[in-house]
Amino acid sequence: TERFLSRTLKALEIVADKLHKSGFGVPTRIFCVLASPWYASQTRVIHLKKNKPFIFTEKIADELIKREIKLMSEEHLSQYGSGEGAIRPIELKNIKTSLNGYDTEEPLYKKAKELEMSIFISMSGESMLAKMENAIRRFFQSEEIKFSSFAIASFTAARDFDSKRENFLLVDIGGEVTDIFMVKKNVLRDSISFPLGRNFFSRSVASGLGSTISEANSLISLLKDGHAEETVAAKLKTIMDKLRSEWLNKFQESLANLSNDISIPATVYITADATFSDLFADTIKAEQFSQYTLAESKFEITVLNTKLLHNLASFEEQQATRDPFLIIDCVYINRFLLKI
Repeated sequence: TERFLSRTLKALEIVADKLHKSGFGVPTRIFCVLASPWYASQTRVIHLKKNKPFIFTEKIADELIKREIKLMSEEHLSQYGSGEGAIRPIELKNIKTSLNGYDTEEPLYKKAKELEMSIFISMSGESMLAKMENAIRRFFQSEEIKFSSFAIASFTAARDFDSKRENFLLVDIGGEVTDIFMVKKNVLRDSISFPLGRNFFSRSVASGLGSTISEANSLISLLKDGHAEETVAAKLKTIMDKLRSEWLNKFQESLANLSNDISIPATVYITADATFSDLFADTIKAEQFSQYTLAESKFEITVLNTKLLHNLASFEEQQATRDPFLIIDCVYINRFLLKI
């Protein structure tokens, strides 16, 4: 983990340095969207029931939310170390509030006997966040650097893509980790991760072919497009089939552990590097176990790629690389965080 963090901080410094030298000017606000495994997130459901009607106030909401943050912090102490200030909550979103069993968009100062709040909380290690802040402040001075999670950003993008869909899976394939989030009735309910991402494929192909990781990625891309040399393609396909099977087994195990006797949504949204997105989409489509034992029906896969997200963000330079992760982050920041 220390080595991975060191590489991440180095990459962050390189990006900040390039921005500093680009001539775009000094940013007025700085946002950092964290990918797994740099944050822990959870949707906490708060229940409050009284015999007599009560008025739901900001004070009641604050007390209930503070209690949940404290409980979640205690649960993650082993991950981030002990002691006061070891963990920093970075994100809190009230996803849904119900009074007397009815969803309410404006619940404050209304009377009820029963309250249910679904709140999404993200937190991260204070030490790691401080290192990230220091890396950025080497180039840009900013009083506050706002952190958030890619989980809530991709949830927002997927939900907005089809507002009528209330149930779906989010599968985010990062460099080292695959995260799966289950959304039920427009609430981010549960999540699970397993430590196999795109770098698992890159490293394994490089090892199997005796190539560099950069060469391995190029060969995977050529195979995907049908342009790999025949002999290399045959050997690469054998390696890739084995890797896909291993990743798929972990995916199936994760879905089984995620379901807890409730059906898995059939709609699946994938976020992944462009080189690998079709590979993972085809791998999930090809599997049968979960589709017929856990899912509501056969999986319907949508890749949140640049083509699908094209109209959501504009780019200053025509030749700029349109990265789907960056588009999703920008849409979320523009919609929610800039209003803070």
